[in-house]
Amino acid sequence: MPGPLDRMKAGLAARPAGGSVSPATGLALPPVWDPLIRLTHWSVAVAVLANGLFTKAGGALHVGLGWAVLALLVLRFGWGLLGPIEARFSAFPPAPRAALAHLHGLARRHPVREHPSHNPAGAMMVYALWGGLLVICLTGLWLTDARSPMQIAADQAAVLSGDWSALAQTAAAGETGASGEIKKAVKTVHELMANLILIFAAEHVAGVAVESRALGRNLVRPMLWQRRTKRGPEA
Repeated sequence: MPGPLDRMKAGLAARPAGGSVSPATGLALPPVWDPLIRLTHWSVAVAVLANGLFTKAGGALHVGLGWAVLALLVLRFGWGLLGPIEARFSAFPPAPRAALAHLHGLARRHPVREHPSHNPAGAMMVYALWGGLLVICLTGLWLTDARSPMQIAADQAAVLSGDWSALAQTAAAGETGASGEIKKAVKTVHELMANLILIFAAEHVAGVAVESRALGRNLVRPMLWQRRTKRGPEA
């Protein structure tokens, strides 16, 4: 029969790396997302949906939202190094095998345990979304010659007023900055990834719904509002 020391060692071995831990069980508590995580999450979601479904490609608003997403990504990446435990990359490293095992367990309806941050499958989706968004932002910068939304708005206003010189200068700059074939290829990648990111987002929403049902709690609520108490997350 194991003694108290053996039970203590077993509890420490089972204790998850990072995140909140229940003092009673030694198991991971549901993550409580800080305000910056919530801000970047919902801001990026709104910008992606707006640019993917509503704004005009190449327009000032479209480009401005692209710049905003890039700034939010940089902020989130910095927070992944300096933020609280749940937000750090070390709390949800990319682990394809663990992600497949997690999905297999969900399919077999095995009991699902809490994770101190994203579960393995969720973590892989997060990195896929970040990678896709970076590709979209960088190809967008290439296609617009890194012009700011204000420059694009000014050029569009000039064209509407009958001054086509700005448009001619922009076209000439594009020809000298990159060959037509390269720019066409970059545009193709940009458009394909923009469509793919919407598919990723739909899969992300479906995954949240499935995981919420498996855990028996709403995973969206902590991303909207929740505070931490001594006993763990509280709505």
